[in-house]
Amino acid sequence: MLDKQNGRDGIPHSAEATGVATAPAPATSLLVIEDDENISAALEEYFSRAGYSVTTAADGLAGVETAVKTRPDIVVLDLMLPKMDGLAVCKELRQKMAQMPIIMLTAKDDVVDRVLGLEMGADDYITKPFSLREVEARIKSVLRRARAGASTEDGSDETPIVRGSLRVDPVRREVTIADRHVDLTPKEFDLLRLFASNPGRVFPRKYLLEKIWDYSYEGYDRTIDSHINRLRAKIEGNPENPQLVLTVWGIGYKFTDAE
Repeated sequence: MLDKQNGRDGIPHSAEATGVATAPAPATSLLVIEDDENISAALEEYFSRAGYSVTTAADGLAGVETAVKTRPDIVVLDLMLPKMDGLAVCKELRQKMAQMPIIMLTAKDDVVDRVLGLEMGADDYITKPFSLREVEARIKSVLRRARAGASTEDGSDETPIVRGSLRVDPVRREVTIADRHVDLTPKEFDLLRLFASNPGRVFPRKYLLEKIWDYSYEGYDRTIDSHINRLRAKIEGNPENPQLVLTVWGIGYKFTDAE
C-alpha cells in the first residue's frame, strides 16, 4: 500500500498531492501491473498528468498479455498478484522481452522476495509504503541506465567490443557469439559489457552491486551470483567450465584476458 500517514490512499497532502511529476521527453509508456485499485489509480493519475502514457492491468495474466501487446518502455510490477504472481510475470516477461525494464513493488520486510525478484530479472524494486516521487525517481534511474548503458569508466566508447567470437555492441545493446544472436536482460548486458571492456580486471561483488544496480543492495551477493550463472548459461560453451567470465574466489569475477 501507499503510505497511509501521508494522506488519502497514501498520497501526501503536500505538493505531491497536487503537483505534477516532470514530464519525460520523449513521452514514456508505462505499464502498471497492480491489483490494489488505490495504488493503481494513484500511479495512473500521477504519471498521466506528467505526460506518460499509462496502461494498467489488475492481475498477472492480464499484465503479461498487455505487456506483449503494447511493449511499454517500463513496467511497474507488484509482487503479490492474482492469477499469476509477480515473480512468474517477471520471469515470463524476461523470456519474451529480455530488454524491457521492470521495477518490482514488494512489501517492506520481504527481503527474500526482493532478492528473488532481482534474480528473476527485475531491474529495481520499491518497498511499500512508498511515495510517488520515489517511484518517479526510480523509473527515471532505470530508464537512464537502460538507455545509456554502462558509464564512462566502464566503456562509454560506443565502438563494438570484440573478444574472440564474442561481439558486444553498446549502441544496439546486442550480443553475438560466432554470429549467433544472444538475448540478454538489461542487467546481464551491463555486466557483460563491463567485464568485456576490462579483460583481466577483478570486480568485487560489492562493486558490481553498486555499479550495475546504481546503489548498494547490502547482503545481496547471491543476486550477483545468480545473474552470473544465467549470463554464463547464455555465452559459455560449457557453463560448468566457464572460459569467459571467471570466478575469483573470495572476491568476485573477471573477464578472461587470454587471447
